[in-house]
Amino acid sequence: MEDAKILQVIETGAILGESPVWSPDEGVLWWVDIKAPALHRYDPTTGKDENWALPQETGSIVLREGGGLVAGLRDGFAYLSIEGDGVALDWIGDPEPDRPESRLNDGRADRQGRYWAGSMHDPEGPPSHYFEREPVGAFYRLDGDGSIHRMIEGVLVSNGLCWSPDGKTMYAADSPTRTIRAWDYDTATGDIANARVFAAIPEEPGRGTPDGAIVDAEGGVWTAEFRGSRITRFNPDGTPDRMIELPVSRPTCPMFGGPDLRTLYVTSAKIMLSPEELAREPLAGALFALDAGVAGLPEAAFPG
Repeated sequence: MEDAKILQVIETGAILGESPVWSPDEGVLWWVDIKAPALHRYDPTTGKDENWALPQETGSIVLREGGGLVAGLRDGFAYLSIEGDGVALDWIGDPEPDRPESRLNDGRADRQGRYWAGSMHDPEGPPSHYFEREPVGAFYRLDGDGSIHRMIEGVLVSNGLCWSPDGKTMYAADSPTRTIRAWDYDTATGDIANARVFAAIPEEPGRGTPDGAIVDAEGGVWTAEFRGSRITRFNPDGTPDRMIELPVSRPTCPMFGGPDLRTLYVTSAKIMLSPEELAREPLAGALFALDAGVAGLPEAAFPG
């Protein structure tokens, strides 16, 4: 375990902070609080974090060409934009209209801008026992023409979508399995093949389950360990390389940002923490900015 220099802590108190996305054109970090639900925009120049209420739980966001965002919500994919003091949605489509107790969770754009997002069974109400539900989730691919493709079946808690620097390897995790898988990725079509185990987090004291992930410019895969108080970097061959300890038990997703993409932002959560645990974790739900000693890669924008 090693320390990374914490550059800044933004105490937002998010219930379930997730899906940080750096916008180089705006010089800001967009992210969501799934369970508030709310859209956040953090400006490192001013140190200000603004937020807007969302109409329903939103698991992930990606940049959109020409401005605005695309979001994966409880009821499907939608274009998202700030209008006045609120958020406007333009619905694209619902991949699971027959599953009202499910919602879209983690998501990210591939290197060509296609939007991938996974679903999970998560009935509305107090969150608990995510890992004890049925594996009815799936991973979907939203193409620029608005078509939605069901790509991977039998998922409990979808997480960790990210791509190698050349875009030819896709990574994703089903959190309760503690396993990160890899696929060969066809950058021309968005098809996947040759599923295999990339890395696994051992079930031992102090370790968490794989949550959100991002790939750096050297091909390292950075994974947030939910309930593990750390970010773990895996080498491109799947061997563990570094572990960075954080002052919260529930880090959720990393993202490289800043003008040189050398700031590692990490969202976190306070969900399912008891009052006693919250007292021991005053920074639970904060947004962290770290100097991790490596640069990231720019996120592609959805072309639709």
